[in-house]
Amino acid sequence: MSSHTDDRQLLEREDRDVAEHARLIGEEFARGFAAVEQIGRPGVTMFGSARVGEDDPAYAAARKTAALFAEAGFAVVTGGGPGVMEAANRGAQEAGGVSVGFNIELPHEQSLNPYVDVGMTFDHFYARKVMLVKASEGFVMFPGGFGTLDEMFEALTLIQTGKVMHFPVVLYGVRFWSGLLDWINARLLDQGLISPEDEDLLFLTDSEDEVVATVIRCYEERCAELPAEPEKADAQ
Repeated sequence: MSSHTDDRQLLEREDRDVAEHARLIGEEFARGFAAVEQIGRPGVTMFGSARVGEDDPAYAAARKTAALFAEAGFAVVTGGGPGVMEAANRGAQEAGGVSVGFNIELPHEQSLNPYVDVGMTFDHFYARKVMLVKASEGFVMFPGGFGTLDEMFEALTLIQTGKVMHFPVVLYGVRFWSGLLDWINARLLDQGLISPEDEDLLFLTDSEDEVVATVIRCYEERCAELPAEPEKADAQ
């Protein structure tokens, strides 16, 4: 039975093999924690589309940004796939840094890109998500689709609710992200669905240098030791 079929069964309301599924999930988390331990230095997680090619501006920007992080002594962590993920792993490796890929097994058999030094392929999305956060001192979001948006909003929710320390989420690409931020301001903030200080969780830029400086400044100032203190009871 393939892992993606097994995952679908796991998400069904009725599960006839709860103990076995729990064992497999626990073992995957343990392997993931061990992989994070191998990194051995602070890291930054870079997200973005798997569908862009080497000629796309986002690929070039991610490659350059990752190289700058590597030169600053940071490991670069990605989802291990193609597109922006490949660009980031490539930039880190070419700059002599530590390149980390936490891949996911999918029906179309996405494999680890060839620029990963520390890598692991997960069967379960939620185990992989934990490791992408656990290994990181900050998040950098390049243009992407549903997966990138999912990672961004999950990170913001974890920070907003104090489940992880309050470190930066940097959006690269002013033109790409501005519409979403305008909608957040016009709908969510205007209707009181988020608090004004929640806007401060996001940084927007077109500069690779500013991306790196924002994450490093927060790391050096230990802002990650200050948990978010949401006024709301939850993040709904």
